[in-house]
Amino acid sequence: MGTIRECDLPGIGRKYQIETSCGDQMVIIIHNDGRREIYHFEDGEQEECISQVTLEDEEARQIASIIGGMTYKPKALETIEVTLQQLIIDWFRVEPSFKCLNKTIAELEVRQRTGATILAIVGKKEQRINPGPNEPITADTTIVVAGEREQITRFKELLLNG
Repeated sequence: MGTIRECDLPGIGRKYQIETSCGDQMVIIIHNDGRREIYHFEDGEQEECISQVTLEDEEARQIASIIGGMTYKPKALETIEVTLQQLIIDWFRVEPSFKCLNKTIAELEVRQRTGATILAIVGKKEQRINPGPNEPITADTTIVVAGEREQITRFKELLLNG
């Protein structure tokens, strides 16, 4: 992934310097009046501008939606989205009244009973990413869980009722 640096241009607007992962360098200036100027530079040469484009606000927004994939989505990305479309990641705060307290993930049979996956258990002083089956569920922690909507609902019931 490339790098982006930004700074204010007093009385003018804001400047963004972008170096892409391929090594291309661009500068985008957003003027206070909405105009955008885009400058493309020779590799490593901030002095030698290869090309420059000036856009009005509406033109810039149209181009942003095209680049951002709002009007066309590459086929490869559609398959990823379909795969992840049903995936939900949710956070649950474990209260002292929950019936699951002090039971381990294995004792609760989280995966077998709900189909959900515990991604992390976060406490005040520590966090356990990808906790093992012998990890206990304790009060005042937050559990990060992933699954489909029905799996998340079953997981919530398991937390509450043990």
